[in-house]
Amino acid sequence: MQDGSIAGTWRLTKYEARGADGSVSSPLGPDADGYLIYTDDGFMSVAMMSAGRQGYAQEDLLGGTDAEKLAAAEGFFSYCGRYEIDGDSVLHHIDVAFFPNRIGSSQRRYFRLEGDRLLLTTPPMMIKGVEKIGHIHWERAR
Repeated sequence: MQDGSIAGTWRLTKYEARGADGSVSSPLGPDADGYLIYTDDGFMSVAMMSAGRQGYAQEDLLGGTDAEKLAAAEGFFSYCGRYEIDGDSVLHHIDVAFFPNRIGSSQRRYFRLEGDRLLLTTPPMMIKGVEKIGHIHWERAR
């Protein structure tokens, strides 16, 4: 598959995490929202968030109480960098990330493209202390 096949802007339709025991959870809630962008020249960016995130009491970009900051952080996920196609997977080479442990890493996502729908599946990863596989469903943004 060529890089151009997944290039474009994608809108999140569902994000599930599945455990080896058959459990299924929605790490950002059932109504999570987000975008995934792959450019033709090899860059990518993803941002996902829980629906209904509460705003801060004050309009201070770097302000907020500790509780406000914690609530905002728990409902948001983002990173960006370069990407490359490797067979049936895409490697995200992360330069900037909300979760600092991902900076400088390469994250593999297995993909299946069916028309205007894209499914990304992660290798096993820790989510809230439990090893799970992420299933992230996208549709081409219009």
